[in-house]
Amino acid sequence: MSAPRPPFLDSRRRWLTQAAAGVGALALPATGSALPARTLEFPRDFGSHPDLATEWWYITGQVQAQGRLLGFQLTFFRSRVASTQNLRSAFAARQLVFAHAALTDVAGQRQLHAQRSAREGMGLAQARAGDTDVQLGNWFLRRTPASCGSAMEASRYAAHIAGDGFDLALQLATTQPVLLQGQAGLSRKGPDTAQASYYYSQPQLEVSGSITLDGRELAIDSKAHNRAWLDHEVSDALMHPEAQGWDWIGMNLDDGSALTAFRLRRPDASSLWAGGSWRAPGQAARIFGAEEVTFTPQRWWTSPASGARYPVEWLVSTPAGSWRVAALLDAQELDSRASTGTIYWEGLCDLRAADGGALRGRGYLEMTGYAAKIRL
Repeated sequence: MSAPRPPFLDSRRRWLTQAAAGVGALALPATGSALPARTLEFPRDFGSHPDLATEWWYITGQVQAQGRLLGFQLTFFRSRVASTQNLRSAFAARQLVFAHAALTDVAGQRQLHAQRSAREGMGLAQARAGDTDVQLGNWFLRRTPASCGSAMEASRYAAHIAGDGFDLALQLATTQPVLLQGQAGLSRKGPDTAQASYYYSQPQLEVSGSITLDGRELAIDSKAHNRAWLDHEVSDALMHPEAQGWDWIGMNLDDGSALTAFRLRRPDASSLWAGGSWRAPGQAARIFGAEEVTFTPQRWWTSPASGARYPVEWLVSTPAGSWRVAALLDAQELDSRASTGTIYWEGLCDLRAADGGALRGRGYLEMTGYAAKIRL
């Protein structure tokens, strides 16, 4: 499912966008038509899709850096401003680019967070078509082909994010082919066919580089099992009117398997839609149906900042088995109202057997719509 799309609810950003575009009202793209099924092509579909309304490139991971367990999240969003597409002015904000980053310091029991936003062009920001190359100021995520294998099989990524108190300088290398979510990359997100996205993942990324924390550069331990997960998703319409928000997990298992599960929630916490996938090393992905995934909360945490109450431990049942997902730090709520206008929870978690016993892997849990309804 990945990170929340910019909802344009923040009045300050609305005014800035209108001013940059030279228009009196911000018109969102009309939705309601279904995305056509098509074959995703790589490297083309690694890049931006500026004719569609919203898009994100989302990386989460966990590393050992000089003996410290750290989790990280970085997300770049692109959002199309429909009302400015025919304007000729170089100052028109045709596309907006946003970015979020967070670092979870497990030993220090804290999370650091940073965010940015800018219009595309003028050297401020870009989301390039044709391949992954997203930039916002001096923050970037870029893909280069690996030395062997097809684009679908082999990639290398470089990412740099500098926030208040932390700096991520990361290199990520694929160890597995692209994982197409849904039906060959077309992923349903609701009971209506219009609610869908083009969606692929790259699980089990090897991570190297360094992380600077409180001014101290920590080299990522090359002998540790450092793994990350990349999602790239693009859509014109993602949320059903009844949906309050979503719960999503992307988990790298220690044996090389990859688990995705998500559900869209109604305001009463019942499931409106669900899905996900399971892929064991060297095997085809098993795609989950909407009735095959359940999320059952086991433990809750209340944010002192927003007052939102989040389930920070879940029992997630899928056709590939049942799993216990438990936060390594409860306080992993992100306040992104200065950029994308929402508050959500995004954090590093253990993946264990359903009885809470053996550790099977780690990954990230995302929960939206707990502080307020997500509006897309």
